[in-house]
Amino acid sequence: MYSGFGGGGGYDPSNPDRLYNMARHGRRPIVQRFDEYYRCYPVIMAPGSARPELNYGSKIILPPSALDKVSKLHVQWPLLMEMINGEKGKHSHAGVLEFIAEEGRAYIPQWMMETLGMDVGDMIQIRTTSLELARMVKLQPQSVNFLDISDPKAVLEKAFRNFATLTKGDVFNFEYNDEVYEVAVLDVKPETEKMGVSMIETDVSVEFAPPVGYVEPERKSGTSTPRSTRSGIPAGGLLHSQGTMAQAINYSSIAPSVTSNVTNFLGEGQRLVKKGSKNSTPKPATPVPVEATGVPKKMTGAPAPLRLPTNKLFFGYEIKPVKTEADKEKEKETANRPHFAGQGQTLRGAVKRKGEAEDKSKAPDKKGTSDGNRLDGRRPR
Repeated sequence: MYSGFGGGGGYDPSNPDRLYNMARHGRRPIVQRFDEYYRCYPVIMAPGSARPELNYGSKIILPPSALDKVSKLHVQWPLLMEMINGEKGKHSHAGVLEFIAEEGRAYIPQWMMETLGMDVGDMIQIRTTSLELARMVKLQPQSVNFLDISDPKAVLEKAFRNFATLTKGDVFNFEYNDEVYEVAVLDVKPETEKMGVSMIETDVSVEFAPPVGYVEPERKSGTSTPRSTRSGIPAGGLLHSQGTMAQAINYSSIAPSVTSNVTNFLGEGQRLVKKGSKNSTPKPATPVPVEATGVPKKMTGAPAPLRLPTNKLFFGYEIKPVKTEADKEKEKETANRPHFAGQGQTLRGAVKRKGEAEDKSKAPDKKGTSDGNRLDGRRPR
């Protein structure tokens, strides 16, 4: 009754190994896979309205018959496809966006056709596959223009919304601010034989390699110490092509020490007597308050206003070297030395005393009476 069951000899219920093998082989699932050949075309040629944004992703468009075949198979969802160019031995991976293509055609992004080395109308093999969720991808921009993006992390997060997979060796592109950027995939993790990862609902760590054509700028040693001087390099190092910020705005000509006028005398000149009048200037009704400290203040003018471009600031100060003991002694000698020398001089003559003036006024009268002579030779009376 049981002869031939399971292949080979008759059924032996006393043999547990034979029973285990029968149960194991009976439960083995049947492996089913979608595997078809299509002629590839760029997605811009897909039916319907123009959708140029489909070029910046990793999703393809297949005919309705592909959906009918896939629905009858036990495949893993979300649906991921392996794209194979058998002639050149290249492959990549993609997701499926829609099933609206004409029969026998598959519409794929332009960058994927270039990566696979295919022309319009070439035959391509498309089959279902499964990929691990991406944990890390290493990218290399293909142009130094990528460095102009202020926040590449946010830009890539938005671009990856259109990507279902990434494969090592792909050179995909995305659009940002009306400019298309190309990026090569150098490595992906976890590493598998398929060299591809799934980008659907996963947290990915992104690493960047230097862009193609990027040249590392020469590092010129400079320090923030003001006294550091080297031939050809100003103190503080080079900030831009015009030298330091102070040199760019010519700070040496607008510094406070140049634009200020230091003096030991304060206030304005006042006339004691009005012009054309002998009356003195009247005192103000409100007395001027006098400061308790008798040390005169120094008048120091403010620096000239800076004319800087927008979004630029300058925090500059003049370099004042530390005073040595000799400098301090010299300052003390200068402070103790009298500032005014010489004797006072008056524009008027010496003040005459009252008694001396009366005696001198009487003297000429006596001399006139004794020494006088007449023109006719007669003696005066």
